[in-house]
Amino acid sequence: MKITSEQIKKIRKISFGKKLPLNSKLLEIADNVDSHFFLKNPAGQNIFIYLIEYVKNFSEYWFDKNLGQLKILDWGCGKGQVSFLLKENGAKAVSCDIKIETDDSSFGQETPIIKKAGIEVIPLKHEYVLPFQREEFDVVLSFGVLEHTSNDLESLKEINRILKPSGLFFCFNLPYFLSWTQRLSHLLGNFYHHRLYSKKLTKNLLNKSGFNLIDIWRRQLFPKNTVKYPEYHLFESLDQFLTNYTFLKYFATNIEFVAEKRYF
Repeated sequence: MKITSEQIKKIRKISFGKKLPLNSKLLEIADNVDSHFFLKNPAGQNIFIYLIEYVKNFSEYWFDKNLGQLKILDWGCGKGQVSFLLKENGAKAVSCDIKIETDDSSFGQETPIIKKAGIEVIPLKHEYVLPFQREEFDVVLSFGVLEHTSNDLESLKEINRILKPSGLFFCFNLPYFLSWTQRLSHLLGNFYHHRLYSKKLTKNLLNKSGFNLIDIWRRQLFPKNTVKYPEYHLFESLDQFLTNYTFLKYFATNIEFVAEKRYF
């Protein structure tokens, strides 16, 4: 697919800038579930809304097909909000996550979204080997997953293996090594993210695993999951301005990217 750098930036700018409504179904499902507070928080849910919009817009432009015609993998689907929103946008996504053996045979966390939406989750029994055929998917999504894998390079190689030629890998919420929120968290003894990433490290990993980087950016300066902001759309616009056009971008929480499976 031939796409100019101007078109790439335009798709991201438009997708991230849309004032899309929150999903009322998701709000209802997440109600009274403590671990799902971030989905009831407008600023928190809004992030998933516009990132899915970006995946939809970029994928449809790239493949010249509707989202429902593409085979998409929600890699490490977690609580299921991404799979749910993909479904709401007409996608037929495959969901998978690490299987944790517990008494109730759950995936190790509360999953009311998965249960109420009837989302089937394929269990992953290996730390990075995926139970899918070679060149099976058009798109693979990582929403805060890559940094938690035991081996990020081997995980990327597996994702490359299951992608079709020119398939897309979207990676969001990858913790940035200069992030003030990540550093503060570590100082307070919370090592939820044991690996932090720079743009240089990310590009090196993608090159070694057979990807061509299409676009990469920094995102999110201020916390969104735990803090409620008045006029959250306006606040998001301000946050994006700061992480795109000021020196504060070097202290953003995440770096994110979209990459293409390379032709060999």
